[in-house]
Amino acid sequence: MSKEQEQDKVLEGSIRQKNKAIILQAAKKEFVTYGFKGASIKRIAERANIARANIHYYFQDKTDLYQQLLSNIIAVWNRDYNTLTVDNEPKKVLSAYIRAKVMHSKNDPDASRIFASEIIHGAPVLAEYLNNDFKVWLHSKVTVIESWIQQGLIDEVNPYHLLFLIWSSTQHYADFNVQVVAGLNKESMTDDDFEAVVVSLTQIILKGCGIR
Repeated sequence: MSKEQEQDKVLEGSIRQKNKAIILQAAKKEFVTYGFKGASIKRIAERANIARANIHYYFQDKTDLYQQLLSNIIAVWNRDYNTLTVDNEPKKVLSAYIRAKVMHSKNDPDASRIFASEIIHGAPVLAEYLNNDFKVWLHSKVTVIESWIQQGLIDEVNPYHLLFLIWSSTQHYADFNVQVVAGLNKESMTDDDFEAVVVSLTQIILKGCGIR
């Protein structure tokens, strides 16, 4: 392959990634508005300002597009906790994880709402993931938390419920934001509001784990 051909291939790959990102972003808005069943490839193309045929160039159909969107959401979330090892200090790791999860609710609430909708509807697309890769990933994190308990670094809490608590409490500010702002008597949450969420949840969760 010549140098020019290599450059063309790199450029083609860059264009492909850019176009897929544009389509996925448009699809995110469509799925969060209409759900999977109500979502339309035609409207996604309009949102992305591209020809409908171009979507089928990158994705087989609506299901393929939805699956890839969910996969991307999960990959981003998992990345925030992939550095967890038995040598990490629990206070630092859990504090950082809580902050990261709250910031996802602040900066990308649609991702959380799409994932929540999928789970609420029985996880028709994510069933295989939940029964395989998810269990492997979750077990690896539970093992680390159990090691903290054995070392006396945190109280004897149920690792599964600790993780479920972090997920539910942080994602609440995306999935139930309408209720939250009504309760706070605000039109929307500010940066300071989200910082207050981080501080409060971190204090409550760490104290519940016996971490000072």
